[in-house]
Amino acid sequence: MTPLRAVEVESGCVVAERVRRAATHWTRLKGLLGTDTLPEGDGLWITPCRQVHTVGMRYAIDVVFLDDVRRVVETVRALAPGRFSARVAAATSVLELPAGTVERTGLLVGSVLDIA
Repeated sequence: MTPLRAVEVESGCVVAERVRRAATHWTRLKGLLGTDTLPEGDGLWITPCRQVHTVGMRYAIDVVFLDDVRRVVETVRALAPGRFSARVAAATSVLELPAGTVERTGLLVGSVLDIA
């Protein structure tokens, strides 16, 4: 499967060059478990999703909660290993990114992503 690309619509900033989609029960359940790192430019788009965890992971990740139109409704910067995010009722999917991506790209609540 060809990876997707996540771009912030207004600025054209590439948030992630290689996005894998986790949309089945098993791919959502596995997520990033068993990986040693999430390379710069990579991402995992989990749909549907309103909450994530990093239990069993070895590295922190940035978490971007998106609504149905892929508008950012919440972000968590550098969610540490062994933690749970809050449950975000307005979210319908989550984009997991390498720690530091939210700051580097300037993503804010209200930003809209094109993931294709």
